Amino acid sequence: MNPQVATLSGKPLRIRMQEVDNVAIVANDGGLPAGTVFDDGLALREHVPQAHKVALVDLPAGTPVLRYGVVIGYTLKDLPAGSWVNEHLLRMPEARELDDLPIATVKAPLQPALEGYSFEGYRNADGSVGTRNILAITTTVQCVAGVVEFAVKRIKDELLSQYPNVDDVVGLEHTYGCGVAIDAPNAKFPIRTLRNISLNPNFGGEVMVVSLGCEKLQADRLLPPGVIPVTVERPQDTPLDVVCLQDEAHVGFMSMIESIMRQARVHLERLNARQRETIPASELVVGVQCGGSDAFSGVTANPVVGFATDLLVRAGATVMFSEVTEVRDGIAQLTARAATPQVAEEMIREMAWYDDYLAQGSVDRSANTTPGNKKGGLSNIVEKAMGSIIKSGTAPISGVISPGESLRERGIKSGLVYAATPASDFICGTLQLAAGMNMHVFTTGRGTPYGLAECPVIKVATRSDLARRWHDLMDLNAGRIADGEASIEELGWELFRMMLDVASGKKTWAEKWNLHNALVLFNPAPVT
Repeated sequence: MNPQVATLSGKPLRIRMQEVDNVAIVANDGGLPAGTVFDDGLALREHVPQAHKVALVDLPAGTPVLRYGVVIGYTLKDLPAGSWVNEHLLRMPEARELDDLPIATVKAPLQPALEGYSFEGYRNADGSVGTRNILAITTTVQCVAGVVEFAVKRIKDELLSQYPNVDDVVGLEHTYGCGVAIDAPNAKFPIRTLRNISLNPNFGGEVMVVSLGCEKLQADRLLPPGVIPVTVERPQDTPLDVVCLQDEAHVGFMSMIESIMRQARVHLERLNARQRETIPASELVVGVQCGGSDAFSGVTANPVVGFATDLLVRAGATVMFSEVTEVRDGIAQLTARAATPQVAEEMIREMAWYDDYLAQGSVDRSANTTPGNKKGGLSNIVEKAMGSIIKSGTAPISGVISPGESLRERGIKSGLVYAATPASDFICGTLQLAAGMNMHVFTTGRGTPYGLAECPVIKVATRSDLARRWHDLMDLNAGRIADGEASIEELGWELFRMMLDVASGKKTWAEKWNLHNALVLFNPAPVT
């Protein structure tokens, strides 16, 4: 895809993604006023905000509106050339049915392997690799969250400086564990999510649990025997390290805190003995996601991520893209790119499950698009989906995992993977952590201070205006593409090299400010 971008300084700028498109987006900061005339003579009939669509030709009522070469809607009234085309003037297309889809029909040209790239990371006893060396304290229930938060602050203030090789201490706080239908079929989603997050490679195989005692999600149900990999430090049949707050040995609040800190020392000692070592780029497990999206997302930032995704796959790494509702309208593109018919069928299965899940709530995929998305020029979920999919690059899709599953338990070791998740930023990030990601790349057009305590998050701005205003929150400015200062290829390589640096310990802006979002478990099961 080679978007047609007018980049002459001081000129009205617009971007059309495909030759067949009958709309383009306005690129100028602040938009363009009525009466503005482009070089080809097209005159704006009204003010068009930045990132919003302008009709390139007359669009009579009922005309299919094309962007990315795809019908994103049908005009509800006559729109002369130069008109502002927004969500109020479009009827959204129906969702594509999940039958008669192209199955594994696209064979991407074989790209040469990308060799010789590495980073300085932590190799774990089970063969996984971390980009950070973090002590994570798992919680079985929300009831203990306040105690763990207090203990983590004490550990950071009083102990962490004694262990210079340990990057951080985090409490895996969540809202699950009790008051829930723990035996309902869909309870498997939150339970396996929390289990697999506890085993994320950035935690070095050290598992420590704080429980209350009376909760439904008992520690041995969350982490049953055999789940935690056997190591020299943790041989077969080693009891799970659990601090239970209701134990009679705890007399008073400080007794609980001291018990947590005492056990934390044991894990900190082992984590501190680890050293970074040179590791091939093939051990990266990268989750890609977008949030606070705008119409530039699919023009600048997501294509950059897609280019870097292809580089990572060529290097033998694993890349996950997600967000069911943000790829649902491109399902035909995805099943066509499946490496095998089985992969295509697994994608269809995930889409069908989510269609049913939304229907139970009497909504459909159109509920996804936010007011901010629309203010940023995205008229509906169809248009948003076309820009979102671009993050996945062009490589064949080699695997699919369900919410809460890990790549390792599915035997996936490399390649481009579809990790089915809701589109919610926080839930998607949580589920990608459970899948085993050791690095996150997050694109945004409207802006968000999103971060994760459990792994580094590289944030990519879609627009130069956002990158300038949020200069100490955005790690990469993809808006340079729209400004004519850089190409998708150039910034794709820049992002790839940045990922290697961050994997080696360089802090992202979110890490420097210690900004992170809470873990949010996906729980479609009943709450009792």
